[in-house]
Amino acid sequence: MTDQKEVLLRVEDLCQYFGPTKAVDHVSFDIKKGEVFGLVGESGCGKTTTGRSIIKIYNITSGNIYFKGQRICAGTRSYREAIRAARKELKGCSDEKRKEELNKIIADNKAEIQKAKYDHKYSDREYSERLIRETHEKFKEMQAHTGSPEEAARIAKEYKDAIRVAKKTKLITKIQMIYQDPIASLDPRMTVREIISEGLAIRGIKDKEYIDNKVFEMLEMVGLVREHAGRYPHEFSGGQRQRIGIARAIIMEPELLIADEPISALDVSIQAQVINLLNELRERLGLTILFIAHDLSVVKYFSDRIGVMYYGNMVELAETEELFAHPMHPYTRSLLSAIPLPDPRSEKKRVRIIYNPIAEHDYSTDKPTLREILPGHFVRCNDAEEAKYKKEFGI
Repeated sequence: MTDQKEVLLRVEDLCQYFGPTKAVDHVSFDIKKGEVFGLVGESGCGKTTTGRSIIKIYNITSGNIYFKGQRICAGTRSYREAIRAARKELKGCSDEKRKEELNKIIADNKAEIQKAKYDHKYSDREYSERLIRETHEKFKEMQAHTGSPEEAARIAKEYKDAIRVAKKTKLITKIQMIYQDPIASLDPRMTVREIISEGLAIRGIKDKEYIDNKVFEMLEMVGLVREHAGRYPHEFSGGQRQRIGIARAIIMEPELLIADEPISALDVSIQAQVINLLNELRERLGLTILFIAHDLSVVKYFSDRIGVMYYGNMVELAETEELFAHPMHPYTRSLLSAIPLPDPRSEKKRVRIIYNPIAEHDYSTDKPTLREILPGHFVRCNDAEEAKYKKEFGI
């Protein structure tokens, strides 16, 4: 990829297994700061599981997830499998040089397991400790230039509050999620004020006036009014509930927002309002968004790049215009052919492409991997399919 923007999130070889079910299988992608990355595919393909794995709702099976250059999730299964394979080979091995190599493989993978466990468990603590150091340095400089005793007392109070917040701040809170169901994701026994401000309370902020003002600001930012703060979720429509969910996410000042099909449960007219709201917030707050959806027409309007998933695998990844202009993988072509057209005459001529993976691919010997066919355009294919795509596009 030629774009030199800072990579905010990097997913490497992510696997999320539930028993024998491979919900996400060796998925890799990155999201650059300030962009909207669309993740599309049919229901059950692993889109939501990917989002939930990133935000640590699930402990990942294997692979790595990096946020702001720091590893926040790490799985150990791949390392354990490498150790088992090396021990099995070691039993029947008589070559001393090979034995030495196998013992090194075992030792290296054991070390990787310890590193993975440490990063997964302590990434938030390390981030908090860094914040405490930065806060201390900032206020140390301010205290050196204080004038009156009143100003010194004010700075001392601000320092105490800032340190308390820094101690309770986690790196993962810089990633927030908007859930698919706006009804189930809101506690019916909490008022809107309590729902939106809950994250601030967890962070250790106790100033009631500050919290109220922040809640009112968020409500107005998402198109609601401050009078709504005292109401309960059942008093709102679906679109309004989703706005409350958005306000709850952005009050934490996230850098990455995971929008998990935020409009699929809403009426079409309300869908447009929520999408426009997310677009406005993206510009206003400088958000980076992982937008999970199955409606390709919405994703086309909203996303800078798109990743297409099928049965837990990333099958194609490209910039939005490139993907729609030159779809390569047969599943992507099938998805694009299913987009309804607003013109009745064109709709009558539209030909649906049916994707049959058994007929389309022969992976019995030549296994597929995600390969860059055009600059920034990746497709899951084997050697024969790669040659076919390159011939088709004259590469």
